[in-house]
Amino acid sequence: MSSAAPRSHTGMTTFALIPGAATDRWYWHLLEAELRARGHETVAVDLPCDDDAAGLPEYADAAVAAIGDRSDVVVVAHSFGGFTGPLVCARRPVRRLVLVTAMVPRPGEAPGDWWANTGHEQAPAVDDVDLFLHDVPAGLAAEAMRHGRDQSGTPMSAPWPLDAWPDVPTSFLLCRDDKFFPADFVRRVVRDRLGVIPDEMDGSHHPMLSRPRELADRLEGHLEGCAD
Repeated sequence: MSSAAPRSHTGMTTFALIPGAATDRWYWHLLEAELRARGHETVAVDLPCDDDAAGLPEYADAAVAAIGDRSDVVVVAHSFGGFTGPLVCARRPVRRLVLVTAMVPRPGEAPGDWWANTGHEQAPAVDDVDLFLHDVPAGLAAEAMRHGRDQSGTPMSAPWPLDAWPDVPTSFLLCRDDKFFPADFVRRVVRDRLGVIPDEMDGSHHPMLSRPRELADRLEGHLEGCAD
């Protein structure tokens, strides 16, 4: 799908934006501005990632509470948010789940076991900026690092509580330049675990910061169930 211009859609969609590990809702602010300019509503969720009493059910509680009674909801889950997004979809009606450079769990799989189960091998990186934000402007990357949060290990040990993937249309957006989840690795995991071909765009692990306009284009394409 071309990113030259945004697509036009009738009606308003609510995009519920679920962050990855150790991050906050700030990470979504550029994407939120893009989507709102196109007539959509956004709800960026803060998860209790620094609370040792909170596991994945509490993460889902926080997301469901933030969405409230909004309708026509598309859940967008980033990175470790891939373990929370499907829990939200199992609890309330949603239009679609879009996983963005995300972990794809299997029923009963603890997040801490995901890395070995999928054969994840992280590419070498100099530091966190190089690993996660290498195509983000330097000032914005520095601000992103200031928005990092502590990540409790509590959610990592308990089995993922779903018996099956929720009955909701699900798509995956892969970033070809992602050093944390390399493209070939992601293509295999998505094929094996979701049985779909991922949509692909350029960019690092945080396209909401490096390419918010193109990410908004892609998400609008997924409203129709595909991206071309």
